[in-house]
Amino acid sequence: MIAQLDKLYADFTAKLSTLSTQSDVLNLKSEYMGKKGPLTEVLKGLKDATPDERQKIGPKANEIKQNIGSDIQAKLDGLEVAEINAKLALDPIDTTITDNVLVNDPKHGGLHPITAIQQEVEDIFLSMGFDILDGPHVEDEFHNFEALNIPADHPARDMQDTFWFHGPEVESGKKALLRTHTSTIQIRGMMSRKPPFKFIAPGKVFRCERTDASHEMVFHQLEGMMVGKDVSVANLIYFMKTLLREIFKTDVEVRLRPGFFPFVEPGFELDIRCLICKGEGCSVCKQTGWVELLPCGMVHPNVLRAGGINSDEYNGFAFGLGLDRLVMMRYGIDDIRHIHGADLRFMRQFGAY
Repeated sequence: MIAQLDKLYADFTAKLSTLSTQSDVLNLKSEYMGKKGPLTEVLKGLKDATPDERQKIGPKANEIKQNIGSDIQAKLDGLEVAEINAKLALDPIDTTITDNVLVNDPKHGGLHPITAIQQEVEDIFLSMGFDILDGPHVEDEFHNFEALNIPADHPARDMQDTFWFHGPEVESGKKALLRTHTSTIQIRGMMSRKPPFKFIAPGKVFRCERTDASHEMVFHQLEGMMVGKDVSVANLIYFMKTLLREIFKTDVEVRLRPGFFPFVEPGFELDIRCLICKGEGCSVCKQTGWVELLPCGMVHPNVLRAGGINSDEYNGFAFGLGLDRLVMMRYGIDDIRHIHGADLRFMRQFGAY
């Protein structure tokens, strides 16, 4: 078994040396150190070893595990440094500037809380093997509605107060609009990929809504999709619970209830217990104790076909996450308008400006 451990580590280091992206490194870490990884399988065999063998194999296994962890971290650090150096080489900074304003009153920038949470969520999904996609803000009605099983006469169009453009139609011959959800990126993602795949699509969306404590006309979503064979609701629940546990650093109370969305069938609303009022009722949760956070469901066959995927062979799930509401729950913010305001006193609470 000692020789088996040595070979396992040698195979790992050989694979690690060939990787050039952080997502590949994280996938390799999951492959070797996950519950079904080869290291775990070796450790399971300890139960059949003699006491003398366990005294030798146990320390060796721990050593291999620590080495894999340190090698992974060193590789990630190296890739990050290489990425930074590449960016600096393209856009060098003049460090000789001695502006009196900067010297006498040093200020530093920082990440907006939405940006910080988005990057954190992206890292979580990258570690689970998801890709990250982007798409245009100005869309056409095919990608925003029709490909998502919402034709022109569908009542669901009335559920979203859309900003339409008046003027020439886009290249597809469809009317142009500001996207009302990042589901448009899912359509483009399906058209450019072959199953199986999984990706997320974060971005800004636009709806002509009345603003209040929990609604804005411009806000942020992060939608995701997983398509393959024999994908189930259990897969959906697993990924969503993993995300929420990593974001809030604790197990969050959730509930799944039926919901109607034209692009999924069946559709669900995943709510979390309000972290502002602890379920007692407040303006954010509209006195219900629950916050609608994550519409989700199994992708409708019509949507798969619109994306060029054989719905008889493949299925999948999709979800949409409100990043603004996630920020509010994470930091205890009771009004979404604080996030989108220009009050620097508010932003300084998050280490910015």
